Formats: sequence, structure tokens, C-alpha cells
Amino acid sequence: MTDGALIESLLAGDRRALARAISVVEDRRPGWRTLLAAAWKARRGAATVGITGVPGAGKSTLVDGLIGLLRSTQSQVAVVAVDPSSPFTGGSLLGDRIRMQRHVSDPGVFVRSMASRGHLGGLADATSGVVVLADAAGFDQVIIETVGVGQSEIEVIGVAETTVVVIPPGWGDAVQTSKAGLLEAGDVFVVNKSDLPGAAETAADLTAMVDLGLPKGWKPPVVLASSTLQQGIEDVWAAVAEHRSFLASSGEDVSARSARNLAQFERAVSASLRSALAPADLLAAVRSGVIDPWTAAGMLLGSGTQTSRVISDNSA
Repeated sequence: MTDGALIESLLAGDRRALARAISVVEDRRPGWRTLLAAAWKARRGAATVGITGVPGAGKSTLVDGLIGLLRSTQSQVAVVAVDPSSPFTGGSLLGDRIRMQRHVSDPGVFVRSMASRGHLGGLADATSGVVVLADAAGFDQVIIETVGVGQSEIEVIGVAETTVVVIPPGWGDAVQTSKAGLLEAGDVFVVNKSDLPGAAETAADLTAMVDLGLPKGWKPPVVLASSTLQQGIEDVWAAVAEHRSFLASSGEDVSARSARNLAQFERAVSASLRSALAPADLLAAVRSGVIDPWTAAGMLLGSGTQTSRVISDNSA
């Protein structure tokens, strides 16, 4: 399929074209920038929600419940699920085959798992581009599920309009020492697995933390939910909808959108620089052990004209 045909099929809502376009962008195949530029111009204003939190909080199960709720209103839902990378293949460790199984045959749902590939921040390098593609393909709602993150890995706030932080019961003691980072990123807090002991205490600790936070227009609500029992899912989405309404009524949606655009630009610059600065022969020499990583880094930051000669000398 030519680049023009792929773009045309993507904008027509073809799911296979979307999957193919994501692969082009993720692997940075020829024409990937042109593809993203076309998708950017064709954006339709999809609402974006980031689901983040510590490992084991039940993010995937919560996302599965949200998909079911949204599909009951006929919303078209795309999910970008970021997984840890396999140390052997570099691919996704979990994958969409074991996520959200009941929605696999639903034409109104598109789920794509992406390996983080060592990218920090809880997302994959190409996540923001994939969100743009899904928007251009006609999805109303785009849900971004991050890999299990720590308190400084909050890159999702630069991609999603609303960030939902999912926390398991029993995390209350850590709340008092984790007021920076992950907890400050939350627009909505969800204490998941609320059927387990300690959920009410964790919710109370979170509420107290929010009350003691810096004054701002939006006060993040704390919602109790049990994704496994399908309880509280409507409350979670109602809190997300309320946050969206606040952004629109206060005018903060404009400044937030500008900040996300700038964040996407900075990520694009960073990725482009990494690709441009590391020549293929140098990378190959590091992979094979011909040159140690520290010498290679010095060569890259120093005199680039000497790279080929040093590689040749070390290979001899």
C-alpha cells in the first residue's frame, strides 16, 4: 500500500490501515513523518484519558471496565496499552491478546499494545504519535494505559487531557511520603480493588493529601472502585467527565492543549536527535562489542569525523 493510499484508508477509519500506520510510526519506517503530519491535520478532537499508577493496581482491569461502559453509549474506543519490553525480543511482554479479551471482536474497539523499549516515563517513544493516528481514524475516546510507574514517571500528563491515577488498597502509608511526582499528576484518583481490606483507609489518606495540596481550580476527586466486581466504573467515568467540563468552562483546556503540543514537539526533537546523532556503524560496533559504550559515547559527543577510523582500527 502506497503512503497516499495508507493515509486515505486511515482517515476513512479502516482498522487495518490504523494498525499498519502504527507499525510505520513505531518502527520509524520511511514516510512516518509524512503520515503523522497528515494525521495531525485530520484530527477530530478525540478525548484522551491516561490511566497510570503503580504496578499491580489493576489498571488493565479498570480499562476493560471503562471500555464496556463507553461502548454502551456507542463511543468508538481506542486503547494504547504500554507494556514492559521483553529482554529477549524487545517486544511487549504482555500484549493485547490477554488484555480486554471480551472486546476483541468488537469493531468499535481498537487495542494496541506497545513495548516501552526502555523508554522512561511510563510510555513508549511513539505513544503520542499513535494517539494522533487513532484520533484521525475517527475514535471518540482514546485511553492510554501506562506501564506500571513510579512517582517520577508521569509523562502521560503530556499526552492525555485527564490523568487517572490508580492506587491499590494499603498504599496509604506511602501517600504521606509520595506527595511529589505521581500523586501530583492526578486529575482523578481511583482506589481500585475496593473490595479488599484497607481501601477505605487509603481513600481517606488520599483525600487528606488532596485537601492539603496547593490551591488550584480543580480538586481531584478520590473514587472507590472494584474493577473485578465491575463496581464504581460509572463513578470513575463521571469524575473524568467532570474534569473535562471544568477544563472547558475555565478555559484551561486551551492552555493545556498548548502544553501538550509543546510536549509532543520536545519528544519529537529528542527522538530525532537520538536517531540523527548515532550512526548505524557506531551502533553496530557497540552491539558487537567492538567498541565499549563509554568510548563510543565519547566519540559521538566529540569528533564525529574520527568515528569510522576508530571503528576500523578496533575491528582489525
